[in-house]
Amino acid sequence: MRIIAIEEHYSTPLYREKVKANEFRSFYVRSRGEQIGHDIVKELGDLTDSRLKNMDAHGVDLQVLSFTSPGAQGFPADEAIPMAKDANDRLAQAMRAHPTRFAGFAALPTAAPEAAADELERCIKDLKFCGTMIHGHTRGEFLDDKKFWPVFARAEKLDVPIYLHPTLPAPAAIKAYFEGFEEIARAGWGFAVDTSIHFLRILFSGVFDEYPKLKIILGHLGEGLPFAMHRLNDHTYRAAKHRGLKKTPLDYIRDNLYVTTSGNWYEPAFVCTLLAMGADNILWAIDWPYEANKTGMEFFNKLSLNDIDRAKIAHQNAERILKL
Repeated sequence: MRIIAIEEHYSTPLYREKVKANEFRSFYVRSRGEQIGHDIVKELGDLTDSRLKNMDAHGVDLQVLSFTSPGAQGFPADEAIPMAKDANDRLAQAMRAHPTRFAGFAALPTAAPEAAADELERCIKDLKFCGTMIHGHTRGEFLDDKKFWPVFARAEKLDVPIYLHPTLPAPAAIKAYFEGFEEIARAGWGFAVDTSIHFLRILFSGVFDEYPKLKIILGHLGEGLPFAMHRLNDHTYRAAKHRGLKKTPLDYIRDNLYVTTSGNWYEPAFVCTLLAMGADNILWAIDWPYEANKTGMEFFNKLSLNDIDRAKIAHQNAERILKL
């Protein structure tokens, strides 16, 4: 069975020059690498031999590659624009070298929304990418702000999804909830909280009424939303109507949201997501190199799935939604 993993990351020399690691991030990346058995920073920088060797060893046929967090979202426009273009051009080169093994999500300089929309179009039309990944807030600003909506408009026009990926929560949230406890601000908890709230801000702002065909992808089994979506709807559907939204929150989740499995290797959580979202709305992802391909594929192979749903999640949904 073909395996397509759609949240697999890479970095660039410009990224490593510009993104400064603080003491905890350095500890996290080092200790996480020791835990899962490889050098994360080294593997992020590899778009050839080591990456392909590891994919082959564990049965991953194709990776949809994305510029790693915080991507271009962590920078002002004058730095974000060349950073995103450089990342996209490097990824396109890797895709040309290995056309059956790599596909791509565009990095976007969201600090300059019109330039971001144009870069998305360049990546889709000229570089043959299949969507974009946006790493959360843009220096503390969320995508519900209408100045960012040209990106939504272009994604809908091009019929490509936006993968909304976590990054470190905004500074105000860090201070309020995580100051002194950075270990829970990141992948363990804060990433999911920040990303799920960001998605809900987009939903309640009316983005899906304005762009009804827009598709958003959330990783890590939906950042907790499948578990809570019915309670969310029960307590907000009247408020959504009062706000002027055309549909209920639950309708938007069902119509406009897809989720991936990336880095959430807990079968009860997967079963909840499967029951809540349905097999047609779940895509396979591992989160290399922050997660091990070995761990992800062992989890996938042990899941209690029928053959039809297994094929959908393994590759058919990605082929359909990303046009692979």
